[in-house]
Amino acid sequence: MRIVFMGTPDFSVPSLRRLAAAHEVALVLTRPDAVRGRGRRLVPSPVKEAAVELGIPVLETTRITPEVMEAIVVCAPDLIAVAAFGCILPDQVLQVAPLGCVNVHASLLPRWRGAAPIQRAVLEGDERAGVSIMRVVRELDAGAYCRQASVEVGEKDCATVMAELAELGARELVAAIPTIADGTVRWVEQDESQVTYAAKVDKAEMLLDPADTASRNVRRVRASLDTAPARLLVAGKGVRALAAHETSEGLAAGRVRVRAGRVCLGCADGTLCLDRVRPDGKREMAASAWAAGLRGDDLTWERA
Repeated sequence: MRIVFMGTPDFSVPSLRRLAAAHEVALVLTRPDAVRGRGRRLVPSPVKEAAVELGIPVLETTRITPEVMEAIVVCAPDLIAVAAFGCILPDQVLQVAPLGCVNVHASLLPRWRGAAPIQRAVLEGDERAGVSIMRVVRELDAGAYCRQASVEVGEKDCATVMAELAELGARELVAAIPTIADGTVRWVEQDESQVTYAAKVDKAEMLLDPADTASRNVRRVRASLDTAPARLLVAGKGVRALAAHETSEGLAAGRVRVRAGRVCLGCADGTLCLDRVRPDGKREMAASAWAAGLRGDDLTWERA
């Protein structure tokens, strides 16, 4: 089967690799190289790197221009597959392939339509996070789905859940294609009464807050990504929290206790214990190493 694939981040790569192993991927669309890192170098998207490795033609674009549309049409795809491409697709794209256009969406639809479904699932304390193989339609993530699968969130961080769902989504996508091709696929329409939206996570949402519960602050740490890190101020100095857990140690909200290499933060209804941190201007380190530099018995913490 001839497939045009659209995707950009690490989440998309397993889907591309599995498709390329089972079908003919005629063209890959991805977002253009972006400036990243301290060196401010142009870096290709993870999907572009994988496509080049696989020997698949790549077209970089931020939108579907007439030229891009022509390139898709020339490929004569049987199916278009999308996984976190980051671009709204016009009706012409949805209609060009006989078998349609399907998307690997990282949620158990209809919960968490939108841009940040995995982060929202972790941030809101969902027990499970999942993927849905859905038809792409004009309305955002509103298409019917034919397959769903999930993983337990538990105490995993967002990056771990994302990596697990990337592999799960790739598996479900490849499993769905034969049923779409032979007409045995069963599409399930979404229950509109159960819809929730996963808006992009704002940096301000991720700031740890002594006025919030310990569990809410822990979820912020677990949902943290480079684009929206979990940050706080300790004794007036900025630090990113990379790993943390709740503890039964009693401590007033806004107070800091450093003892035996442990850094504990008092919250509204409990205590947060930091495990790994990155102080501003320094490298990532264990909280116990950072604790060695914290002095004083009356330390406090606050929102960054």
